[in-house]
Amino acid sequence: MSVKRLLVVVDMQNDFVTGALGTAEAQAILPAVRALIARERAAGSDVAFTLDTHGADYLSTQEGRMLPVPHCIRGTHGWLLADGLDAANARIFEKPTFGSVPLAEYARAYDEVVLCGVCTDICVVSNALLIKAFSPESKVMAVESACAGATPAAHAAAIGTMKSCQIVIL
Repeated sequence: MSVKRLLVVVDMQNDFVTGALGTAEAQAILPAVRALIARERAAGSDVAFTLDTHGADYLSTQEGRMLPVPHCIRGTHGWLLADGLDAANARIFEKPTFGSVPLAEYARAYDEVVLCGVCTDICVVSNALLIKAFSPESKVMAVESACAGATPAAHAAAIGTMKSCQIVIL
C-alpha cells in the first residue's frame, strides 16, 4: 500500500523573508525549503502552500492591533511567495489568521503531512496542531531545518511544543 503524502509550505512570502517581518533565519532556510519542495515532488508527494492574507484594514483587526506591522496585504509584493518557490500544480490556501481550517480539512485525505516554513512559533505550529486535531491518526511532521521562528528562542519553543503534541520533528 502506498502512502499518500502532503508537503505544506507555510507562509514563505516576501514579507516574512525579506520584507516587513523578514528575518535572517527565514532567509537562511529558503534554500532548504526549495530543496524540500523538489525532493517531495520527485517522490510523488502533493504540495500545498499557505498564504498569510490581509486586507487594507489590517491595522483595525485584532491581529493588527496586537502586531501593528502591516504585512502580506493581498496583491502587494510582500504577499507573494519568496523568490524561487514554485507553486505550479500546488494547492493554495489563503488564510486571514495563523491556522487554516480548510487546510486541516484538506489534509485529512493524507496518511502523512510534512510542514515547513515560517513562523515556527505562530503559523507552523498552529497549522501542525490543527492538522493533528483533524487527523489524529495521520503522521504529522515538521522539518526543523526548513522552519524559522520569529526568533531562534521562539523557534526552539515551538519545536518543543510540537514534539509534546506528537508532531514528529525531522
